[in-house]
Amino acid sequence: MTDTTHYAAPLGRVFLSAIFLIAGVQKIGGYAGVQGYMEAMGVPGALLPLVILLEIGGGLALLLGWRVRLWAVLLGGFSLLSGLMFHLLPGLAAEGMAAQNDVNHFLKNLAIAGGMGMLVAFGAGPLALDRRAD
Repeated sequence: MTDTTHYAAPLGRVFLSAIFLIAGVQKIGGYAGVQGYMEAMGVPGALLPLVILLEIGGGLALLLGWRVRLWAVLLGGFSLLSGLMFHLLPGLAAEGMAAQNDVNHFLKNLAIAGGMGMLVAFGAGPLALDRRAD
């Protein structure tokens, strides 16, 4: 294992986990607003606790390197689904900068899903609770 692999894999997990941890905590702080937005987009607001649990639980699991492949599948699927529902579809109906912004957010979600795919393929890497050979 090269020195870059030794540090790059855990650093990548830190970066990928950050978006989910921060988003989950922000959803707690703005619970009513997020719930209303979900409902306005046709998603039951009752699902918000599950979303928060997925984001914070999955973010912590990635950060610690625990059951990374499973969490990467869940978070990658969530990123694709939420990107389609909350960014791509509204972006196709919008105009101007609003459309461009939504498409950019969808592409961000697509890139996150790609990162999750890499975790599924190659595992957590070193410095992880998952210490089995990947």
